[in-house]
Amino acid sequence: MAEGFTEKQGQYLAFIESYMVMYGKAPAEADIQRFFGVTPPTIHQMILKLEEKGLISRIPGQPRSIRLLIDAGQIPRLKRP
Repeated sequence: MAEGFTEKQGQYLAFIESYMVMYGKAPAEADIQRFFGVTPPTIHQMILKLEEKGLISRIPGQPRSIRLLIDAGQIPRLKRP
């Protein structure tokens, strides 16, 4: 079961959801990195944290395998960083 999430985690979820709506597929970690302007290890740690909290699922080693596990209504509106 999904736990609550921080504002920053909510923005990552919002980006993932927005990307999926726009492109019909999950973002790559590089797509998330470009949007937020942070390092690859930062993105990877956030993905692991979101997965640990039960907010997303993914298949390690498989590109673009992120799936949201929470209802879109729980995801905040995306803000430009």
